[in-house]
This record gives sequence, C-alpha cells and structure tokens, in this order.
Amino acid sequence: MGCIETILIGRDPRDAWLYTQRICGVCTTVHAIASVRAVEDALNLEIPLNAQLIRNLIVAAHGIHDHVVHFYHLSALDWVDVVSALSADPMATEKLAQSLSDWPNNNARHFAEVQARIKKLVESGQLGIFAHGYWGHKAMKLPPEANLMAVAHYLEAMDYQRKSNQITAILGSKTPHIQNLAVGGVANAINPDDQSALNMERLAYIKTLMDELEGFIRRVYLPDLIAIAALYADWLPYGAGVMNYLSVPDFPRDTKGTDFGMPGGYIPGADLAQFQPIKHFGDPFFEQNVKESIKHSWYKGDWTRSPYEGETDPDYTDFNEDAAYSWVKSPSFLNEPAQVGPLANVLAMVAAGHEGTIGYLNHALERVGALTGSVIPMTALHSTLGRHLARCVRTQVLYDMMVENYHALVANIASGDTTSFNPPSFPKGEIMGYGFHEAPRGVLSHWVVIENGKIKNYQAVVPSTWNAGPRNQNDARGPYEASLIDNPILEEDRPLEVLRTVHSFDPCLACAIHLHDNERSHIVSVKTF
Repeated sequence: MGCIETILIGRDPRDAWLYTQRICGVCTTVHAIASVRAVEDALNLEIPLNAQLIRNLIVAAHGIHDHVVHFYHLSALDWVDVVSALSADPMATEKLAQSLSDWPNNNARHFAEVQARIKKLVESGQLGIFAHGYWGHKAMKLPPEANLMAVAHYLEAMDYQRKSNQITAILGSKTPHIQNLAVGGVANAINPDDQSALNMERLAYIKTLMDELEGFIRRVYLPDLIAIAALYADWLPYGAGVMNYLSVPDFPRDTKGTDFGMPGGYIPGADLAQFQPIKHFGDPFFEQNVKESIKHSWYKGDWTRSPYEGETDPDYTDFNEDAAYSWVKSPSFLNEPAQVGPLANVLAMVAAGHEGTIGYLNHALERVGALTGSVIPMTALHSTLGRHLARCVRTQVLYDMMVENYHALVANIASGDTTSFNPPSFPKGEIMGYGFHEAPRGVLSHWVVIENGKIKNYQAVVPSTWNAGPRNQNDARGPYEASLIDNPILEEDRPLEVLRTVHSFDPCLACAIHLHDNERSHIVSVKTF
C-alpha cells in the first residue's frame, strides 16, 4: 500500500483508481471505488444516476462474493473438522441439513458423494485444498454429520461465489481489477439495442445470476452460520475487543451522494443510543476525526495526523513492543481505536433503524436461540462468532441492495436516460478530497491532495489497518490485539483459537499479522512459491 501511495505522487488524479486497485489482489474493486470518489469529492463533481447504480451493482456483487468466500473458504475450516466427516452417516446428515433448510442438495446421495471425495483425498495422503488444517484439535466440536454438511456446502460455495463475480465482470469488463470506472462516472456505454454496449440481454443475464445467488445466501449460508453459532455457543463470550464501531453510508441513490441505501456512522463503547450518523460524501464529521498514528509503526517520526498530511517513509527496526513493532499504522476516530467491518456496519444500521437489517438480525438471533434453547441477546454480537453472524446479515442486505439498484437502473434506462459520465475539469491551485466506501472488510477511505491537476499527496486508510493497527498514540490496543485478550487456548502448540478470532475480521494484511514468542520456540514457518 505504501508503495502505491508514493508512486501516485505527481500523477494525473484520473489514473489513481487504476493504480490503487493493485494495493491488494483480493480487495481490488473497492479501492477503485474509493479512489474515484476521493477525486470527485475534491472536485465537488456530480455523478450521473446510471453511473451510481452501475457502481452500486458492482460493489454489491463484489461484497457478496467476498463474504461467501470468507466464510466458507477462508474461515469455516477453523470450526469444521474435514477428516471427521468421514465417520458421518449420510442419512443422518440429510436429516440434520433438512432440519435447517430445504436446499435441494441437502440429501443423503449428495452427502455420500462428497464423503467419497474426502475419503479419496485422505487415502491418497494429499488433502489438497484441505491440507494444513487443525484436524482432531480439541477445540473442534461439531458432530461428524455437521462437518460433512459443511464440507459439502464449502464445495458448492465455489460455484456461487463465481456467479457473483460474473456480475462484477459483466459490468466492470473484468475481475479482479475492473476496467469500467472513470472520475465522473463509468465507461459503460448504454444502449438497449447495441450488442457492443450494456444492453437488455446483458442485464437479463445479470438478473438470472442474481436469482441463483439468492437461494444460496438464504438457504445455505444463513442456515450453516446459524448451525455453527448454535453448536459453538460457548464461544459467544469471546473475542469482543474494541467496541467503538465505525462504518460509513453507501449505495448512493442520487447524483450528489446525499441519499444512501445503507446508513453508517459511529457508535462509542457499544452504546447504540449514542450513534452518530455520517450523512453524506464529504461529511466533515468523518473528515475531521480520522487520524493515523505511527508511534508503534516502522515509519520515520512519531506523529498523529490527518491522512491529508500523512507520509509513508519506512524506517524498519527490530520488533520492540515498547516502540515500533508493525508495518501497519494506527487509525483512530475521535482519538480512539475503532473496530470496522460487517459487525460495525450492522450495528450502525440497527441504530439508524434500517428495517431490513433489523429483520434479518432478529431472525438469525431467534434461530440460534431456538437451537440452543436460550435467548441470544444482541450483546452476543460483540464476539468472534458475532462478527460472522453480522457478515451473513450484511450479505442478505447486500443482496437486497443489488435487487433495488438493478430495478432502478433498468427503469432509468427505460425512461430514456443513457448518460453514464460527467467529464471532470481540474482547477489551478490546491484542492483536496476524500472518498469512502463500506467495503466487505469495513471502512475504506482514500485521501487525495491535488495541485494544478497533479497528485500532491495520496493516502489510503484501509479496513485491515483499522483492525490490525498496533497500539495508537495513547497506547490503546487496536481491535485485533484487544480481541485476543482472555481467549481460551486448548493446545499451545496449535493456537487454533487465535486464528478463529483474527479470521473473524477477514484480515487482508497477511504480511502484517504476526504471532511472536519471546521465550519459547519458533511457532510457524511460511513457505512461498
């Protein structure tokens, strides 16, 4: 990220979004969106409605893809013992699965086929995609049938995350690294009758993919998450950490970015009654209260500044917990660390009275409660499992947003409006702006200073920086560090519980997540190819 921030200095602001997508190989689309919004904020530029709706469809599809991949392919195996599935009874697995959902593949024949595939992998001695898991760990407690059901859905999820990505590719020209954005709108030509433009045939195919996604989200992802939360209910007290929550509004419905489909704001100390909304792009409440500290980071100096004034000047030293020990900067809001991500987003939407979020959340908590025979309070969300549950709730809201924006786009095109771009014009002198986006991992913001049409300074404050940041200017722990305090560890040489909690944030900073042991032995080796 730091290299990209430095590379951008002196370049044309209209090109920044193409570079910033390369900050990450996973979160590509989100950096493009935040980047164009930053430059548009500096220019006070209105965006055609079609462009807003197309962007919204892209970020909804990208978000659904990201959440499905995170749960099934990046974190589910922290809870699911693949090898245990070999002792499952497919008929009993069918009974369990059908008690949760009427998904067509929840049948004994399908589960037996999946079990045979697992057996073949185990007997070969090469577990492939399931290698290096914590199989047989004392913290694994799902019954074999639940493990078999989860592995079957893991494999199905590969197909459904691909369908979501297809929507992004159709509208964005490719993925990762979409190609259709522009400062001022999108590059999509709109003509219902032209095969080389965004036409009704492509829009109809997008609708087909959307319909297929809904079934998997409602009838597989949600029931699986509810089952795991119920079977691991003893984990609900663990992993809270920082309970100041920050999110931003998204899915603009107008050309000025003042009306949003999903609200956002700040919640101090988990007190929803103290919710403070962030109302629009360029809102000074957000702009004036985001700061970054490098007190415990490997950069030159010791400062706490607005991102407009931020610098990326590396100064590596050895690990020193009293000084610098991370490449990550420490963001703060109102001078306090803040947790970002789907949990922050869901709590903000509840506080703002968002009906869809409240309905989905209450439904999920009631179903977990029914399976455990107890009432699950909303305070249980402040936990490792709570972050997973919130991510599933947000996925359902994202689907609703995708449907809403799809119909709005079709209706607007049908009205005769095919405008998708408002050309920018750069003034002489210095201007600055920031763009935010509620990305799958949480609040993402890009900050740009432009002088005479060229970038003078550029900084990105990304979700994993908020959550992974070391202690801040006041030595307060960041969300990752705080969330690990008092977590149980059943096997010291295999700290699965650490992974469970860190993975629940959906980290996207592999190079910045460390497990350090000053007194004992080396913990893990990472081999690169």
